[in-house]
Amino acid sequence: MATIKELMAATQQGDATARSALFAALYDELHRLARREVRLSSGALTLGATTLLHEAYLSLAGGEGATFPDKARFMAYAARAMRSLVIDHVRRRQASKRGGHLHFTELDTSIAEQAPWVEPLEAISESLDALARVEPRLAELVDLKFFCGLTFGEIATLREVSERTVQRDWEKARLWLQNTIQD
Repeated sequence: MATIKELMAATQQGDATARSALFAALYDELHRLARREVRLSSGALTLGATTLLHEAYLSLAGGEGATFPDKARFMAYAARAMRSLVIDHVRRRQASKRGGHLHFTELDTSIAEQAPWVEPLEAISESLDALARVEPRLAELVDLKFFCGLTFGEIATLREVSERTVQRDWEKARLWLQNTIQD
């Protein structure tokens, strides 16, 4: 059985089998990310974690030219794929064609449901995409921290830098995104 580094190298060479083996090797960790994504969606998502993960795999498997020089990039790419799937799913649910503009009321008012709003999700996604064009390293950090749920220490280990460097980059990315979203 090949190691993760060997699978990364083979994936870098364009080996589709290695990409599938890499996904299988990291399945448990990716499933944890998918469960977190479903949990954070607070009812906005009707997909299960396994379905989200498998949809992300299909996106990864179909992504020709996508290379992963290290585990951090693979995990960030997977998180980005899951984020895109979640946003697309919420958009489809909110589409006016499917009654997304209608507001339904129920007789039982003791249960307050938070309606998922697409606009903030779209703004975050667009800001992250813009950040990726300007500073890909910072956008990847946001994916690892926010969408993958990794700690600064885990990210520092993945990137082979100090934890303080990761914290400084996190502050830069956070400020950049905050300024972009507020504009």
